[in-house]
Amino acid sequence: MKLPDILLCYLIFMNILAFVLMGQDKYKARHKKWRIPEKTLFLAAILGGSIGSILGMQLFRHKTKHTAFVIGMPCILIIQIILAAVLFMRHLSETASFFTMFVF
Repeated sequence: MKLPDILLCYLIFMNILAFVLMGQDKYKARHKKWRIPEKTLFLAAILGGSIGSILGMQLFRHKTKHTAFVIGMPCILIIQIILAAVLFMRHLSETASFFTMFVF
């Protein structure tokens, strides 16, 4: 497997995990059971599952009144998008400079 394929599989896994964690925490909250710590929910988002976390929040109507989650999860996603764009642009510029060595 190439690196982009591995990265894609990782991101899919992390988003599914974050989504499931939100659903489990909502279930546990309704049934007055032991809860998933908020730092675990945020960690799943930071490690690449921000889209799954946001979708889970909306679908399960969970943590939607907590300012830290309502603002924090989209901020994590925005930072991840910016980071991905910067890395992609850097990759493009390195690739372009590599090819210009052979053209000129």
